[in-house]
Amino acid sequence: MGGGRGDGASYTFGIYSSLLKSSQSYDQSTLDTVSVYKDIGANVGILSGLFYTAVASGKSGSGRFFNGPWVVIFVGLLQWVLGYGFIWMAASGVIDRPPVAVMCLFMFFAGHCQPFFNTAIVVTAVRNFSDYGGTAVGIMKGYVGLSGAILVQMYHICCEGDPTSYILLLAVVPSLLILTAMPLVRTYDTVIASDKKHLNGLSAISLIIVIYLMIAILVENLIGMSKPMKICSFTILLLLLASPLLVAFRAQREEKERFLSLDFPVTESTTLLGSPKLNTSSGVKVVMTNDMNVLESICTTNFWLLFLAMICGMGSGLATVNNIRQMGESLRYSTVQLNSLVSLWSIWNFLGRFGSGYISDAYLHSHGWPRPIFMAITLGIMAIGHIIMASGLLGSLYIGTLLVGLAYGSQWSLMPTITSEIFGVLHMATIFYTISIASPVGSYIFSVKVIGYLYDKVASEDDHSCYGNHCFGTSFVIMAAMALLGSLVALVLFFRTKKFYATLVAKRILK
Repeated sequence: MGGGRGDGASYTFGIYSSLLKSSQSYDQSTLDTVSVYKDIGANVGILSGLFYTAVASGKSGSGRFFNGPWVVIFVGLLQWVLGYGFIWMAASGVIDRPPVAVMCLFMFFAGHCQPFFNTAIVVTAVRNFSDYGGTAVGIMKGYVGLSGAILVQMYHICCEGDPTSYILLLAVVPSLLILTAMPLVRTYDTVIASDKKHLNGLSAISLIIVIYLMIAILVENLIGMSKPMKICSFTILLLLLASPLLVAFRAQREEKERFLSLDFPVTESTTLLGSPKLNTSSGVKVVMTNDMNVLESICTTNFWLLFLAMICGMGSGLATVNNIRQMGESLRYSTVQLNSLVSLWSIWNFLGRFGSGYISDAYLHSHGWPRPIFMAITLGIMAIGHIIMASGLLGSLYIGTLLVGLAYGSQWSLMPTITSEIFGVLHMATIFYTISIASPVGSYIFSVKVIGYLYDKVASEDDHSCYGNHCFGTSFVIMAAMALLGSLVALVLFFRTKKFYATLVAKRILK
């Protein structure tokens, strides 16, 4: 969850984007260009994948100090401090206004830490919970989205509406949390048959946190909160965020009791990376894999279908969140409403990531449904969300961001799990982030070449501002069409992998 707290910062770009625009004298296209470098850094994670394979792909407890997922997280942490530290110094005037290229470099470092956090957390989750990878990845990636809303709450309490202070908060507070939590991320040498029970416990806690956050946001918007109320509300939130430790302690205690009784079925973690396996009457669980390296996977049609679907889905979703504040300003939303949109986006993002992982696992286990069908469904939902946002009607941003946020979050849960199932776990980190390059590619196309270009054509030449539905309407119609194209591509992937899921993955889940 420490890594998630860091990753969610990218979804709060809307809080300080206007500060960057004014303090650096950017027009909308330049601001979008700078934000794209954040996305490029956040999704070009080939180095993190190779690094994970080098230092963390073996068994835990090998005796080497510089071994394990925590090393990957630490390298990401160094980039986090460097990126956000220099962004704060530029925005606050501590250093002279840097050239656009240098600011892009700062943004790149702020984003490039995320692949290291994600690789360590997501790949480790898939390895530790091989039979319920969708649920595990959904929880891990879900907190990435949810942490954006948590950071917004910290912004209200600690920064009191000052985006400059918020950037400094980003550079310091999550860094301390990640430094504290990173030793807890590790791979385990056994797979316990009762893992699902503990995952369900984490899922329940996650939903409680989401409900509490939604109530807090609604209360703040409808009736407002005094400073003491905000502090009390945030303290309760922190206690809820710490509660998953209770599940971890309980799981550790039960594992110790089973070990002492020698009455539980386990498999060596090496089977997660090697030979095919099936559930047998003896209770031993085996995972069926088709391990490919990144070069082998790139030569397959399935890789490029997944890549194209992600350009359409992740790209248009990321362009939405990058421009959400400017969209609200063009429709004359208040500052409180704009901050609420950022928070709500994070919550919808979480529900999409968590829900798609849990639901796809449930239908895979009960009906053998291949996961790509859920990718096709969610991309269709995203297209509807873009159309609603293009309409510019009253409340359209709330409804549109709900649908787009759910669908966008779903892609980040489904894509890593589909990658591990089609291409195997051994080189999952590298392949996963090779496919993730689709996100910044799509973000650049939609943010700069579509939204930024069309916005600047109709914006005022004096202050680069624009008010009215015409500012973004055409852009979101284009993105709706591309999301629909992505849905069709995902359907093709569904039909291509239907037999694969029936003959390989479905056998894994037979009781």
